[in-house]
Amino acid sequence: MNMCRVISISLISILLFSSCKKENNNDTTEINIGGLFSITGNWSSLGATSQEAIKLAALDINSYMEQIGSRYRFTTTIYDTKLDTTIALGSIQDAHNKNIHFMIGPQSSAELGAIRSFANANNILLVSQSSTASSLAIANDAIFRFCPGDAVEGDALARTIFSTGRRSIITLSRDDAGNRGLQQSVGNIFTSLGGDVDALTPYTTTTTDFSALLATLKTTLQQKINSVGADQVGIYLASFDECIELFKQADQDPIFSSVHWYGGDGVVLSNALITDLQAASFAAKTSFFAPNFGLPLIPHPDLSSIAAAIQNSTGIEPDAYALAAYDAMWVIAQTIVAAPESANDISKAKMIFNTEASRHFGITGPVQLNAAGDRSTGSFDYWGIVFENSIYNWELVGKSL
Repeated sequence: MNMCRVISISLISILLFSSCKKENNNDTTEINIGGLFSITGNWSSLGATSQEAIKLAALDINSYMEQIGSRYRFTTTIYDTKLDTTIALGSIQDAHNKNIHFMIGPQSSAELGAIRSFANANNILLVSQSSTASSLAIANDAIFRFCPGDAVEGDALARTIFSTGRRSIITLSRDDAGNRGLQQSVGNIFTSLGGDVDALTPYTTTTTDFSALLATLKTTLQQKINSVGADQVGIYLASFDECIELFKQADQDPIFSSVHWYGGDGVVLSNALITDLQAASFAAKTSFFAPNFGLPLIPHPDLSSIAAAIQNSTGIEPDAYALAAYDAMWVIAQTIVAAPESANDISKAKMIFNTEASRHFGITGPVQLNAAGDRSTGSFDYWGIVFENSIYNWELVGKSL
């Protein structure tokens, strides 16, 4: 890769360094950046691509630092949280013991909520690439999020569902902060548009037998179909990969496949879903689609090469959340170079990080953060599952209105 290309990623490079001339400097300072990702648990597709994204970013950053004569070098330490709040807390505690002050992740809002207090109390700056819960949009804390929150996503999806002619929906969700927030946001906006919403009680994070939930859903669904017709009814599900088991159990009763289904971002591009034939078949025949944080209409010039490198390593096409992790590494690096003392001063780190983020034009586009440190705008790509050439695949089926 051409390392002078990174100047196009951030104008701050022009301000910090006058050239790409390499200087002799053997006195390097190593900065270890932690990653909190689900590598072997739920949502592992994002975990794998996020892990590769920050490793690739470290290589690119280090090559650039060497080229411009900077003493800084960046390494990564990855923790497999399995999307488990207890493991996430243990991981950040271990990172603290290793003197790690900057971390990317975790993926879920439940994990982020579980470790937020520890991060604030121990001078650790967290940058989540995919947490969306509005309950975590808190000003002046040590948490930054490089994706739009549930209010932005819920608004976009609710309007899209309404535009397809649905006037009555039933919403379901996993009982965690992120998915509950999405369920509420979709329902609130859909209602404001004049639609009718029945929100079922969220199911526990350990649920594997969905028979009781499906029985309640069936009763409500039958009432709505009798009232307005199946073509005006939809089901929204905010979940992670447990939707696979839910879909398989729902597939046993034809009433559930008589209406369209929609999902949250936590399942988009899941390899586990498309490789389970029964669950994938149910998703395809219900025209299931779900939103993912979208990339700019005019792509960054390095997008294709970075995405290809991640896919070649993981076998999974990276989405905007994974690429946001790549951007987060660059902003962290820029923060440390601009203010070395920020590594041990969380107040300084928050201020400089916010400034560097506002100057950064990354693979995911401009990083504009709101007062709570969350990405303030964003469009969404809609991904559905299609059966082609005897296999199920994710396919881009639309974009937010």
